[in-house]
Amino acid sequence: MILSMTGFGRGCASSLSKKITVEIKSLNSKQFDFSMRVPSFFRELEVETRNLLAAEIERGKVDVTVSVENIATETSASINIPVLAAYKGELEKMSRELGIPEPADWYQVLMRLPDALKVEVGKMDSDDAEAFAAARDEAVAALIAFRKQEGEKLYAFFLEKIVNIRRLLKEVEPFEESRVPKIKARLEEQLARLSSIEYDKGRLEQELIFYIEKLDVSEEKLRLNAHLDYFIQTLDGEEKGKGQGQGKKLGFIAQEMGREINTLGSKSNQAEMQKIVVRMKDELEQIKEQVLNVL
Repeated sequence: MILSMTGFGRGCASSLSKKITVEIKSLNSKQFDFSMRVPSFFRELEVETRNLLAAEIERGKVDVTVSVENIATETSASINIPVLAAYKGELEKMSRELGIPEPADWYQVLMRLPDALKVEVGKMDSDDAEAFAAARDEAVAALIAFRKQEGEKLYAFFLEKIVNIRRLLKEVEPFEESRVPKIKARLEEQLARLSSIEYDKGRLEQELIFYIEKLDVSEEKLRLNAHLDYFIQTLDGEEKGKGQGQGKKLGFIAQEMGREINTLGSKSNQAEMQKIVVRMKDELEQIKEQVLNVL
């Protein structure tokens, strides 16, 4: 089964002092594009996380967000008394020089000023690292499950579009069979108007056969059917034993399908056939658009 490159996963775990939440979001990309937002004291785990995700996710634009909540009973913040003392001195000076009263509630005023609290920079210990790894692994598992679910939807979508193209290709056959008599009748009608010109009917038949061969779409139909079969085989992963990591190949096959459909359209000398070709192109464009999301 194919996988989508679009996905989201979240994992949570707790150490003795911290609750750690890891969120991973992935979108389609031609290669592995990684970015990570994490508190500075967890920065040393970024390389390990990148390597793990590169192996598990393979391809896509991956954004990792790590949030840490302190759950310890003791606080890591303390009142920054030297800073508050400096603030109080400046406010008293302002009061004297401007002739305005001092604040009635010094606590309320001072504690609202910047840097009133001094917060110690967090540190990571082995317990925190284990909790981070657990949250990360849970997020990765959830992301992969999400990708599988989206891949199932894409698989059903592609099958529907392939069936539609096959059906439209069948609709071409009645018009194809009627083309030869119509072309011959039209040429003979044009020649009949040129009563003063004599022509070799045997040569006319040869030229007619040559013209019909140039408009023949049998090979295009055969190759398009082969490409449709190959697309399904690639979806099912028959060559590799699995359907994962086939997005680029599916894109190449879709390009080949487009070439055959375009040639079919250029050889269509009937409005009805050209309308069918336009509908086939519409189905193929929808396939190409969604193939970009396949891993």
